[in-house]
Amino acid sequence: MIQTVEAVVDGQGRVRLLGPVQVDGLRRALVTVLDEPPEVPGEAALLAEAALAVDWNRPEEDAAWSHLQPGK
Repeated sequence: MIQTVEAVVDGQGRVRLLGPVQVDGLRRALVTVLDEPPEVPGEAALLAEAALAVDWNRPEEDAAWSHLQPGK
């Protein structure tokens, strides 16, 4: 089974996988080095938080999700 996992490569050429890989024994692998820096984990979520908060903080949203918060 072919798997694709994001990784980062440091200045010495060391590769660090950012996700798990499941293999049975020794396997070949190919590494493609992209011409861009790695994304900061969660960066997109942090950038979108303010815009999404406008919708999240509406009374209609609270009512829609209230069944998941029985203590409220």
